[in-house]
Amino acid sequence: MLSTWLTNGYKRSGLEIFINWSLILEVGSLIIVIFMFFIITIYGIMLIVSLFQMRRNHSFGNNKPYEKFLKSSFIKPVSILVPAYNESIGIYGSVRSLLNIEYPEYEIIIINDGSTDNTLEKVLERFQCYKVQRVIRRQLETKEIKAIYQSSIYENLIVIDKWNGGKADALNAGINVAQYPYIGSLDADSIIEKHAFLKVVKPMMESNYHVIASGGSVRVANGSLIENGEVMETKLSKKPIVLMQVIEYLRAFLIGRIGLSHSNLLLIVSGAFGVFDKKWVVRAGGYADTIGEDMELIVRLHRMIKEQKLHKKIIFVPDSVCWTEVPESIKYLRKQRKRWQKGLFESIWRHRTLLFNPKYGSIGMISMPYYFLIEFLSPIIELAGYMLVIISIFTGDIYVEIALTFLFLSIIYGTIYSMVSVLLEEWSMDRYPNTNQFIRIFFWSLTESFWYRPLTVIWRMEGMFELIFGNREWGEMDRKGVSK
Repeated sequence: MLSTWLTNGYKRSGLEIFINWSLILEVGSLIIVIFMFFIITIYGIMLIVSLFQMRRNHSFGNNKPYEKFLKSSFIKPVSILVPAYNESIGIYGSVRSLLNIEYPEYEIIIINDGSTDNTLEKVLERFQCYKVQRVIRRQLETKEIKAIYQSSIYENLIVIDKWNGGKADALNAGINVAQYPYIGSLDADSIIEKHAFLKVVKPMMESNYHVIASGGSVRVANGSLIENGEVMETKLSKKPIVLMQVIEYLRAFLIGRIGLSHSNLLLIVSGAFGVFDKKWVVRAGGYADTIGEDMELIVRLHRMIKEQKLHKKIIFVPDSVCWTEVPESIKYLRKQRKRWQKGLFESIWRHRTLLFNPKYGSIGMISMPYYFLIEFLSPIIELAGYMLVIISIFTGDIYVEIALTFLFLSIIYGTIYSMVSVLLEEWSMDRYPNTNQFIRIFFWSLTESFWYRPLTVIWRMEGMFELIFGNREWGEMDRKGVSK
């Protein structure tokens, strides 16, 4: 094939050059198929690792080990940070869920980041807060804090009112005010389960301070019955767009993050729910003003660990769960996915010197290449594959075979792994005990490759182009609230 291209690929007549487009399409098609095989292989390995890890941890799914841990004398207190910007609808339920958690000693710090709605007023009124004077240890630079309030009902509830500076700035302000050695972060539209913080902190305490960050799972709350910050009944939304996100979250957390965490390759602790050793976050410089501040911090922590030749870990705890509201319309889901792609690109670009750099060990040689090749570049390859399918309809010949191969691989990648994720969830945590719900979610997982995945590929491509042309817009989300 190569010799044919060299002899016949170019025909020169003066300055005119004829390109053998058929050969270019053929080579491009081959690259697409090889790349898809590569993705499936990587995910297959991660799936096997996840299965073994979940089987090992399955016996710890009950609450007894955590109740015993609750009474332990060496457990460290935690400052839980809740950054809020225009979160009036969901903030009450989120705080209520935090007040209900089972943990020996903790404080809740709500950071009102210059909201333009009545977020601050609602919190101050509902929790009967009054203004206090508090010493602030300014370890990280942030926008000015206007006032600090404390609840007269709950002594461990603090409210910070500050000028708008973005989510990273709000979190840094919370770190400055936090009085405890460990910090947790929770999105203001999320509901946390009672034992979630115990479960996520337990491996940090048992590791003799080798684990410096720990993340939990995020589940979709839309459709479930939630009252006063507690999940009363797990139910599925009737909207297909929400059901597909349920499946997507299961695959990302139960296959992706378990597999990466096993070998200390995790580069994301979700901003929706995570716990950190505060001194390491401060030493790394706190959260940076980026679109994906949660991933960027984790990459920076890994980088610092490798450069200082320290033996520290960042892990994922699958059975530590918080519930969050996801977009229920195409409009807002598109904005979210574009933002995620921008955040991924920013984190990789800021730390591009780690890519394929043996100095950083497995992070430089495995983890960063994984996020670059599979998470970042995959929409380009997948979009090319879908275009190939369209071309094959009109051209026929060899492209039909290649297009069918691509479709087959896409179904394996997008559908089979999704179905396995649903089964893993049911086997390990039994979140959807209703048989009809389980059948529904299983059925919808079969359809992913035919409509949902192509949409997300297009949106992620849009995010890449917007960032290239200088659009760093965050994108507002439409909140409906998940708790009554």
